[in-house]
Amino acid sequence: MRARILVSSCLLGAPVRYDGSAKTLFHTAMDRWQQEERLVPVCPEVAAGLPIPRPPAEIEPGKGGADVVNNTARIYENTGGDVTDAFLSGAHIALDVARARQCRFALLTDGSPSCGSSFIYDGHFNGTRHDGVGATVALLQQNGITVFANSEQGILRLQQALDQADGA
Repeated sequence: MRARILVSSCLLGAPVRYDGSAKTLFHTAMDRWQQEERLVPVCPEVAAGLPIPRPPAEIEPGKGGADVVNNTARIYENTGGDVTDAFLSGAHIALDVARARQCRFALLTDGSPSCGSSFIYDGHFNGTRHDGVGATVALLQQNGITVFANSEQGILRLQQALDQADGA
């Protein structure tokens, strides 16, 4: 069986982002993986019951996804609402989906407090970003799922990992 990839729904064109948009990733590898039925879509935030659209949310300043998973950080909307519990619920749903569908890898949307895999926003809602991961990424990584960013480099690294996993 070919290795499966948990993928952010918005990368596949689903309008599930906080502002009701998609972040469709157009790449020949994505087309091929979809044809090979490797892709397993998930939006942790929507799976947890958050609405579309919804206020932007960021992990509190100076913290990251691992802190959220370890209950030492919170995720707040720009309105001040605390949405940590929903984001943690979504992270656990994503992990359950990955396990159920035997996903060894994930390709997730960078910048998100859920799916950020190389950077997240700094918690001040001013567009400043820093190195770090979102809560879903942290939980997936803690459970042995390798997560890649939705960048050209991330896709190349994922393809190499797939080739190795498939014995190519």
